[in-house]
Amino acid sequence: MSINNLIIWSLTDGSKGMISQANGLAFEFNNNITQIQTDIIFPWSKLQPGILPIYKWIFKNDIPNKKVPNIIISCGRKSVYLSIYLKKKFSKAINIHIQNPKISSKNFNFIVAPNHDNYKGSNVINSVGALHHFKNQNDIKNEFNINTNNLVSCIIGGENNHYIFNINEAKNLCNKILKLKEKNPILEFLIISSRRTTLEIKNLLKNKLGSISTLWLGEGFNPYEFAIHNSKFFIVTSDSTSMISEAAVSGMPIYVYQLPFKRKSVRFKRFHDEFKKLNITRDFQSTNMLEKWSYDKLNESKRIAGIIKERIIEGVNESK
Repeated sequence: MSINNLIIWSLTDGSKGMISQANGLAFEFNNNITQIQTDIIFPWSKLQPGILPIYKWIFKNDIPNKKVPNIIISCGRKSVYLSIYLKKKFSKAINIHIQNPKISSKNFNFIVAPNHDNYKGSNVINSVGALHHFKNQNDIKNEFNINTNNLVSCIIGGENNHYIFNINEAKNLCNKILKLKEKNPILEFLIISSRRTTLEIKNLLKNKLGSISTLWLGEGFNPYEFAIHNSKFFIVTSDSTSMISEAAVSGMPIYVYQLPFKRKSVRFKRFHDEFKKLNITRDFQSTNMLEKWSYDKLNESKRIAGIIKERIIEGVNESK
């Protein structure tokens, strides 16, 4: 069967980040994709895979039974269970898991793990940063009628298990942006919050930056994809590897506002060190003006899919 005709199942927990990674890889094969949002009952929902056996009745979601998948792509902990179950049911299917599955890699044909996870194996393919579904295009509608000639998109995350993002950090970030605007009035700022941005910080962004920028604080048309494809510069908080990886598809300079660690993370340090070494990012705190530089546009979904396609074809040829 041609790779263009393969039946693909994409398994995630339904979160946007997981869907972006799984579908980003899936669409590099073809558009014949069935998306499945998986959910499992307690205690499987709380435990790492491998502790308890896997049965069909642990899944709350429906499992399609009309067509047999050729490729199963999963992302996230909950989808590990369904991928392993489906691999046992459809033994000829190729199952690919994105991220460290926290279980033996022998359960999968391929594992795609970012370099900063430091996860290795004979069937492991390492990526630079996170996979995603964004491509290098700029045909997204300009809903806000923003002048993109000098567009600076500021993508604001939020506190997580590793980073502190309190009101003081938000004030420092805002003051830095205000100084940039004062020194260079032609810059157009687009401020985009995320689901982890607190209401307190959103209100601060509105009060401090509302008069000098276009703000999106969670309501109405989300300009995130427009920003990815049309910005000339990015300022991104350090708490999200996904947001930085997605911005890197543009090939445009990315400044990272380094939040203070709540607890040191070797994974985040590896990620930020790698992106600096590749000349994709620079520290926002240490700059007083935005400088232009270039790097190879990052499209890891396409590159990883190409490697897997080659290995699938090699496997078919070897079995003849």
